[in-house]
Amino acid sequence: MRLIVLFLLLTSFTTFAQVGDAFPDMETESLTHNIISIPEDIKGKYSLLCLAYSKKAEEDLTHWFSPIYNHFISEPQDLFSFNYDINAFFIPMFTGAKRPAYKKVMKKVQETVDPRIQPHVLFYEGTLVEYRTKLEFDDAKRPYFYVVDPEGKIIHATSGEYTDRKMQEIINALAPSLN
Repeated sequence: MRLIVLFLLLTSFTTFAQVGDAFPDMETESLTHNIISIPEDIKGKYSLLCLAYSKKAEEDLTHWFSPIYNHFISEPQDLFSFNYDINAFFIPMFTGAKRPAYKKVMKKVQETVDPRIQPHVLFYEGTLVEYRTKLEFDDAKRPYFYVVDPEGKIIHATSGEYTDRKMQEIINALAPSLN
């Protein structure tokens, strides 16, 4: 039993060890071919950054699209809905052997992804080592989610498949951005 508790504590610590650190510089490209430098171009607002660097992670990330869109991006549907003033981006990362597929995948996303989601999709092409180290990516099969404050510091991190609990933690972290 002690071993299980120790394991859970250690995995919790490594998942959230980067909280409080500045999000590392990342140059991305929007589907309209604009260059967005994170965190510099997103400062001044809270941001939710959703990263994936493998096919499996991208599949899990798709399960997050609707909840994130409905909660943070779409206009409130009624008087009881909240309006968040945040940046929300889904960022597929093309590194290593996947880099040559970058433009082809970008074109496919432009053709197939819901137009309401498209402004929230950014592509990264480059190396992974800096992000793997600074953001503590430990499993290529998982998407990673970072809530970044208006100054560019990470205030919450989680990863993996969608769960209501993880979504609630993100909602709680973004509560200061409510209008």
